[in-house]
Amino acid sequence: MYFFLSTLSVLDLSYATTTVPQMLVHLVNKNKTICYVGCVVQMYIFLTLGITETCIFAAMAYDRYVAICYPLYYGVQMSQTLCVLLAVSSALCGLICALVYTVFAMNLPYCGPNEINHFFCEIPAVLKLTCADTSLNDQVNFILGFILLLIPLSLILASYIHIFVSILRIRSTQGQMKAFSTCASHVTVVTMFCIPCMIMYMRPGSEAFPENDQKLALFYNVISAFLNPIIYSLRNKDVKRAFLKLIGMSEDIR
Repeated sequence: MYFFLSTLSVLDLSYATTTVPQMLVHLVNKNKTICYVGCVVQMYIFLTLGITETCIFAAMAYDRYVAICYPLYYGVQMSQTLCVLLAVSSALCGLICALVYTVFAMNLPYCGPNEINHFFCEIPAVLKLTCADTSLNDQVNFILGFILLLIPLSLILASYIHIFVSILRIRSTQGQMKAFSTCASHVTVVTMFCIPCMIMYMRPGSEAFPENDQKLALFYNVISAFLNPIIYSLRNKDVKRAFLKLIGMSEDIR
């Protein structure tokens, strides 16, 4: 679990670093420009990290499934080799699929004005600038969105159905609460990240609204990355105790 959490932390840090520094510079600087190559690179890195994170979420769900449903076999099934293999496979999936997204988007003609109504180079905002038909891009985005979002979410859902059934078989109330708390943080993080991404990338470009897109992108790019460490840290008893002390509650945590 901590191997995947550390991987997720690196992804969140890199994810936000790809876009937030430039956004902050643009907030205080009158010159709000980015070169063509810089836009392409930013788009590709952002997509690579986002797709990799989605795959890592699915791997984490499988990890929780094995830990709760087959605890005696956990050390054997979730070996270090398998964990590294899942992480590397997620990264390769991100690299390849992000390349497809980027190539299809940047092969279109852009006639100007080249003003992106967004705080970074994201595909839906960039496609608004093209003077060609984007129906093929919409189809590619939907197919990749189905593969990269709905399939991992289906695997996560199937894992948690099995987990929920296993939890109900636990006779101890304390054991049930421990199992639920283990899964609650992961479900929360997945929901915050994947639902906005589905809305953004699986709808036709004609239905995109720049103002709403900016809010969605800000949510899964900045807010989600900011909240992830807090959500996972609240599972730690020491962190809970410090938090309760901070807000003036001195109750013991058991």
